[in-house]
Amino acid sequence: MTALQLNAEIYRTMAVIADDETLLSSALKSLKRLAAKKKDETLMTKQEFFDNVEEAERQIACGESVTFTNLDDMNQWLNSL
Repeated sequence: MTALQLNAEIYRTMAVIADDETLLSSALKSLKRLAAKKKDETLMTKQEFFDNVEEAERQIACGESVTFTNLDDMNQWLNSL
């Protein structure tokens, strides 16, 4: 099944139990448990964060950073990325 088909099937099944608060509560707990298993690719560990900060500080010390004197220059650089 595709993700779209699975979503449709989930909603159809949820409609069956929509009037039963106990079943909905159980379904919610199960969905939250499943959602917690999905890895968020944007998260990093505390150590990874501080490693990134140290690397940025090193780049600044070596003159490898970009400096802007006005907002237009910064926006032009950001738009070029």
